[in-house]
Amino acid sequence: MSLIKETVENIRPLDESVFKEARAKIDNLVKPIGSLGRLEEIAAKISGITGRLHNVINKKNIIVMCADNGVMKEGVSSSPQNLTAILTDNATRGIMGVNVLSDYVRSDVTIVDVGVNADFDNPDIINKKIAYGTKSIAEGAAMTRDEALRAIDAGIEITEDLVKNGYDLLGVGELGMGNTTTSAAVFSVLSGMDSDIVVGRGAGLADEQYQNKKRIVKKSIEINGADKNDVIDILSKVGGFDIAAMCGCFLEAARRRVPVVIDGFISSAAALCAYRLNSFSRDYMFASHLSAEPGSKYILNELGLDPILDLKMRLGEGSGCPLAFMIIEAALHTMNNMGSFKDAEINDDFLIDIR
Repeated sequence: MSLIKETVENIRPLDESVFKEARAKIDNLVKPIGSLGRLEEIAAKISGITGRLHNVINKKNIIVMCADNGVMKEGVSSSPQNLTAILTDNATRGIMGVNVLSDYVRSDVTIVDVGVNADFDNPDIINKKIAYGTKSIAEGAAMTRDEALRAIDAGIEITEDLVKNGYDLLGVGELGMGNTTTSAAVFSVLSGMDSDIVVGRGAGLADEQYQNKKRIVKKSIEINGADKNDVIDILSKVGGFDIAAMCGCFLEAARRRVPVVIDGFISSAAALCAYRLNSFSRDYMFASHLSAEPGSKYILNELGLDPILDLKMRLGEGSGCPLAFMIIEAALHTMNNMGSFKDAEINDDFLIDIR
C-alpha cells in the first residue's frame, strides 16, 4: 500500500500560538518594528514549524531526484538524453553547481536515482528506480498510476530517513533532461493556465525548437486529458518520476514538521502537487529563488509564496537551496542573538507599526 495516504492525513498546520509568540518576541527586539522584513517572517515561520522560539539548524541536506523523460524523443531539449546519467554520476563527485554551493554552506547532498535510463555502479547514488525513464507524454501517459504512487513513496522514504538521521533543514531539487517540459505540462493542468505562457527555453533552445516545445506541451495536455482535480492522475499522465518523488519529499517534510526549501520551476511544480494534496504542506515550504523560467512567477503565485532571492538562476539541481539556507540561518541567528529594548534600556513607547 502506498505511503501517501498516511502521510497526507498526518500533515498539520503551523503551531499558531508559537508563531504569534515568536512574532511578539521579534517585535520587541531593539529595532523598528518590522525593519528586518523577510528575516523576521522567516524566523517566525520556523518557530511555527518547530514549535520552539529558539531554533538553530544542526544538519542540512539537499535531496536531488534524478530521472529521464520519454518526451525527449520529441525534440524538446537541445541536450542529449544520456546527459542525465552523466550528471547524476558527477553529482556524487562534488563538481556540480549544487555540490559547490552546498559545500560553501556546509550542507550535505543526497543523490537519488528514481528513474534514470542507466544503471549505476556507484554506492553514493541511492537506488529508488521506478523504471528506465518515463514514456513520451506526447504519445500517451508518462507512467502508470501505480508508478506515480511508487515515485511519491520514494520521496517520502528518503525524507523520512534523513529526518531520522537528524537533518532539520531540507532542500529539494532534480536532475533530468526534458523536465522543464513535464513541469510546464503539470503546472498548466493544475492551474488551468495556457501552456504557452509557462513553457520556457529550459537549458537553452533556438526559436524553432522553442516553438516545437510549446506545441508538444499543448499536444500532451490535450491527448492525455488529465483530471485537474486529481494530482496523481496529472503526475502519471504528463509528469515525471522526479516531480512525483519531489512531491513526496515536500509531503513528508511537512508531516515531520521540518522546514523544506523549494529550488526552481521544476521543484515548484512538485511543491504545488504536494500543496494540492494537503494545503497545510505549504506552511513548511520556503521558495529559494525566482527562477528565470517564465512559469516560475505564476507557480509561486499559485503557492502563495514569495521567493527569498531573485538571482536570474535557471540551473536546477537544487542549486538555489543552499543560498536560501544562508538567509534562513542568518534570520535565526539574528533573532536568537539580538537584544530586546529592555536589554538596551530603551523605552519603546515611541514605536509605530507600519507593516
